[in-house]
Amino acid sequence: MPQKGTKKAWAGRFAETANPLMEAFTSSLAFDKRLALYDIQGSIAHCRMLVKQKILTRGEGEKIVKGLEGVRRELEQQRFAFLPSDEDIHMAVERRLTEKIGSLGGKLHTARSRNDQVVLDVRLYLREEITNIVQLIVALQKQFARLAKRHGDVVMPGYTHLQRAQPVLLAHHFLAYYEMLSRDRERMQQCHARVNVLPLGAGALAGTTLPIDRHHVAKLLNFPSVSENSLDTVADRDFLIEFLSASAILSMHLSRLAEELVLWSSSEFGFIELPDAFATGSSMMPQKKNPDIPELVRGKTGRVYGHLMALLTILKGLPLSYNRDLQEDKEPLFDTVDTVKGVLAILDAMLPHIVFREDRLSEAALGGFTLATDVADYLTEKGMPFRKAHEVVGAVVRWCVAHQKRLEQLSVEEWRQFSSVFDHDLLPRLTLESAVDRRRSYGGTARVNVQRRLRSIGV
Repeated sequence: MPQKGTKKAWAGRFAETANPLMEAFTSSLAFDKRLALYDIQGSIAHCRMLVKQKILTRGEGEKIVKGLEGVRRELEQQRFAFLPSDEDIHMAVERRLTEKIGSLGGKLHTARSRNDQVVLDVRLYLREEITNIVQLIVALQKQFARLAKRHGDVVMPGYTHLQRAQPVLLAHHFLAYYEMLSRDRERMQQCHARVNVLPLGAGALAGTTLPIDRHHVAKLLNFPSVSENSLDTVADRDFLIEFLSASAILSMHLSRLAEELVLWSSSEFGFIELPDAFATGSSMMPQKKNPDIPELVRGKTGRVYGHLMALLTILKGLPLSYNRDLQEDKEPLFDTVDTVKGVLAILDAMLPHIVFREDRLSEAALGGFTLATDVADYLTEKGMPFRKAHEVVGAVVRWCVAHQKRLEQLSVEEWRQFSSVFDHDLLPRLTLESAVDRRRSYGGTARVNVQRRLRSIGV
């Protein structure tokens, strides 16, 4: 007996109707409906190629395209009625097209499979979203560059092991994030190039016997290249893994920034004041001002990491070519796109309104004997081997800790208790300005380097 009710694309093979539990379990419509407009875009290009190749007549092609444009308007105006029987966005669009133009709608699927169709939709979607993400990265980079210019003379403690290490310019610190984001931008752009490959025409897995022109479709959809192997085309999700990987690295960078904002806004550091509009209070403690935005940025990084691991795990045991497991690629992708865009946008909005307490930063920069390396360098310039200089200055620091003094407070006579090499020319070096400006090695924190970098990036 043939199936009753709504006919499936594969109805001819089966004698029984689909179990409702099976339909609900296998349906992807709840999440892949966001691919609807890309599905229409790809279908129109496919139809025009079929007409060019005389697989469809011009009249058939015009009617199908007109019908697809009508479906697109319904989607854009949110008038499209999805049905529980629609397995996925591809079948929903085809079902509605057939309702509008009749059985001719069934000809649209000539020479293609949902296997290559879905990869096309995802590639169209992702290449657009990568472009959006790159624009958001560039906007955030500009915020860091503006902050660097605005606070160009402020000195802060640089850290290793979360211990005060050496003085650096606050601007130099900002530009470290600029460089991280530059690499993130490059990774996204490189990923975009590998996303931007036409998969349509691979069919279910082996291509088609019909005389299609894949390069014409690529031209219509602005793909610079066409996939070379039909098996690989429908099985490949490397481009998604690459995007999720780039997103994970980007999220890691933003999480490191978020952690610093959490620390710096605490009473223990007191380096910054977060804007009221980007903070929350406590429902119980009236004095609290909580850094919720950076905490959530830090927390959402785990979601992005998890999506990468989920897709890697899905793919690790799949034989060629297409397997239904690959339906599970979209939710990790969509959530990663939404998460990354949301994080970039909120940081871009918040950063310009953070108040930096320059006095606290400068005061902290002198704490923790951050000028000790400058003293060791002084002795090295005088001819003392660096290892010996390191030992001498270490003894000085130990003495200062015991006597509750700072390096810049010692007299020449006190310095000479540790080495006769010390002289009056040491004292001018024991300032934050000197410590910063003497670090002129390429990429160092000296003002001249920071200013040169800001000029090179156009700020």
